[in-house]
Amino acid sequence: MKTSERVVAALAACLMITGCVSTTTRSIGAHPDADKGDAAELNYQLGARYYRNGNYALARDRLLTSTEYEPGNAIAHYTLALTYERLDNLRLATASYEQAVSIAPNNFNVQNAYAVFLCNQGQYDDARKYFDRAIKVPENDNPEITMTNAGVCMAQKPDHERAEAYFRQALDRRSNYGEALIQLSLLKFSTDDFLGARAFLQRFLSTNIPTPGVLYLGMRVEEQLGDDRARTEYSNRILREFPGSPEARRVLESG
Repeated sequence: MKTSERVVAALAACLMITGCVSTTTRSIGAHPDADKGDAAELNYQLGARYYRNGNYALARDRLLTSTEYEPGNAIAHYTLALTYERLDNLRLATASYEQAVSIAPNNFNVQNAYAVFLCNQGQYDDARKYFDRAIKVPENDNPEITMTNAGVCMAQKPDHERAEAYFRQALDRRSNYGEALIQLSLLKFSTDDFLGARAFLQRFLSTNIPTPGVLYLGMRVEEQLGDDRARTEYSNRILREFPGSPEARRVLESG
């Protein structure tokens, strides 16, 4: 069920792609006098642009060239790992992630991205190890995001107890963090704790702007609790505020 525009999206990783890039297809830095650092950066920037534009084969080539010029650039290896994922080469994606993690063990973005990758491959315990490392990095100013990602991963395992612990840990860090609140509501709904699902959903709605998926979850919760009035209020909000959404179509189809 689509319930929100997920932060996890994430479980999405931060690419840290910045700066201007060249659009030439000539090999950058091929001149023997070229500075290797500049060549590495220019190839990285071009590879990053190709990645953003969906040209993954070209992105791979530029990023490989960048890592050849500067093997110690963790972000280039990290972006190369993301590129290999898009190319469905999980073996080389794993190798690039591990290289990035080895080079930058305190980069929480890299740790989090690798954890998400491992979770998507069903390697839940290994993923948890890297989530925990990312959470503990002092420079991670928003650990509640990583904690919530870890909770989503544990819910997929499924390990509901650990998932709830991560979500509550995120809320201890930031009590109104919407993603953790909605994920807890979903977790409670999936385990038939409908009163708990309602409580966390109401906390979400008190401080966050809902998506149609969130309102649809509320409708389902009230349906399970037998509160027809509250269910109707949710369905009317969906039709009024998000008339073109898939959730609105579901409401109309259900009558």
